[in-house]
Amino acid sequence: MPLSVAWFSGIPSEWDEFVRGQPGWTHFHLFGWRRVIERVFGHECPYLAAYDDTGRLCGVLPLVQVKSWIFGHYLASMPFLNYGGPLGFRHAVQALVERADGLAARAGAELLELRSRHELPLTLRVSHRKITVVLDLPDDPAPLWSGLRAKVRSQVRRPRKEGVTVRFGLDEVEPFHQVFSRHMRDLGTPTLPRGWFEAVAETFPEEVLFGCAYLRERPIAAGCGLRWNGEFEMTWAAALREHNSLAPNMLLYWSFMERAIESGLSLFNFGRCSPGSGTHRFKGQWGSRDEMLWWYQRAWKKKAATPSPDQGAFALGTRLWRRLPLRVANALGPGIVRYIP
Repeated sequence: MPLSVAWFSGIPSEWDEFVRGQPGWTHFHLFGWRRVIERVFGHECPYLAAYDDTGRLCGVLPLVQVKSWIFGHYLASMPFLNYGGPLGFRHAVQALVERADGLAARAGAELLELRSRHELPLTLRVSHRKITVVLDLPDDPAPLWSGLRAKVRSQVRRPRKEGVTVRFGLDEVEPFHQVFSRHMRDLGTPTLPRGWFEAVAETFPEEVLFGCAYLRERPIAAGCGLRWNGEFEMTWAAALREHNSLAPNMLLYWSFMERAIESGLSLFNFGRCSPGSGTHRFKGQWGSRDEMLWWYQRAWKKKAATPSPDQGAFALGTRLWRRLPLRVANALGPGIVRYIP
């Protein structure tokens, strides 16, 4: 079947309707993310579409070009997020990736990276350096609670006994970012700007969920996640180190799980992490299971990879960043993180 691949020029609802009809689609395939990335970071977003000879849409590939003389030049699907890659019929997926490969080569990119949730019929090199962690949800919180280890239940109860409460809503964006930005500074990583989360809230008000854990009206742990196709993913989460003894993040996660069950969702996704990391161990204590991610790559420079704060010269930057005053880190961070996909 002859196919043509071009930049998508239809209406967003056409794109989204196609996406939601494909197996393995994720929230990050939806067209609204193009608006968020363009609005907040100003990156070029060549969203590709494959059409058959009748003009019928049969494949899509959201792409974002991230270009920096310091961090490198990448064409990625999807940067700053956990999943992406092409969706559609097998031959359309292959045609889209061939076109993306050509775009990346002509633009002088160092790396084409397609962050797929599932295996794809591609011959590109695949990286499994990241995994996601998921938990099947019952229809009621009671069996999930009883299935947790006693230590985990105790850690959820502890902050409640100390008066910690959890609130949800779009009005939690500002307190969420208070916690998140400080947490990222303490990790030594530039923070996403508050405008990013405001844009997400404005673009996806029905699917995004912000929650904050409060101790005497002060936010001390916070999370932001997205709902799609029967699952909830905790995409961003943070907690203040000085309150680690209270374990507010344990109550926060449990509250998000309860909320997901109340919403009729069947899967809680803890989001991506590196295998064997401390974050991985935290996610594993809930009785969850690991799912391998399929990040397909074409590199034009030897060992090209998207930047990691734990590697090479970036590790020194991480140590220095932790020493910055919070106000300085929050002022400088957004201008840097926009180039770290």
